[in-house]
Amino acid sequence: MPGLPGAQHQPAGAPARRAPATSASGSKAASWQYAEHFVPESEAVERARTRARELGIAAVGNGAGALLQTLCAAVDARAVVEVGTGAGVSGLWMLGGMPRDGVLTTIDAEGEHLRAARTAFAELGVRSGRIRGITGRAVDVLPRLTEGGYDLVLLDADPIGTEAYLERAVRLLRPGGVVALHGALSADRAGDPAQRDPVTTAVRELSRALRSSPDLLPALVPSGEGLLLAARRR
Repeated sequence: MPGLPGAQHQPAGAPARRAPATSASGSKAASWQYAEHFVPESEAVERARTRARELGIAAVGNGAGALLQTLCAAVDARAVVEVGTGAGVSGLWMLGGMPRDGVLTTIDAEGEHLRAARTAFAELGVRSGRIRGITGRAVDVLPRLTEGGYDLVLLDADPIGTEAYLERAVRLLRPGGVVALHGALSADRAGDPAQRDPVTTAVRELSRALRSSPDLLPALVPSGEGLLLAARRR
């Protein structure tokens, strides 16, 4: 896998670093459920989520969507790239946090997904000029985008193929920009070393690559399927 800009790796044979011990009393399930639905979905997002289910697409949940919306507002995201359009659920959330002149570039290999997303955006009254929908593979499309020209990049596609373009995706960020990897918990398998299926293995590799780069400041948020965030140092 190609290294990220300035990435550092643990020397071979070095002992594995253990995570600091933590303690908790009681179940966290109720708190997680409360947090997931703390910000309610709009009707437009609900309709888009219904289309996603009909198409068999796993869309971001409420918690992750609300966090992406807040991030877009926090970094004043006028230029956002999304790999994996789905049916427009994540796009609607992010547009909610972007300024009125912000542009969302959304990439998906399936034209049917982009059509569903365009329907969702139109229902919300989003101007067509704010959406740049591109049908194609991210590995082919991302090299055509401007390096350092984007405020946020969301990776929400098959993790097995993401390693081929991860470095390029990070290079699209301006200083202070954020890359977000959705599905970083791999259906709660990522934290279990015994789970070595291809998807979980790919997610771990992507997460390690983002975490090990000295150019990035990472944080893993256990919302929904997991959202790994990494800000590019200024």
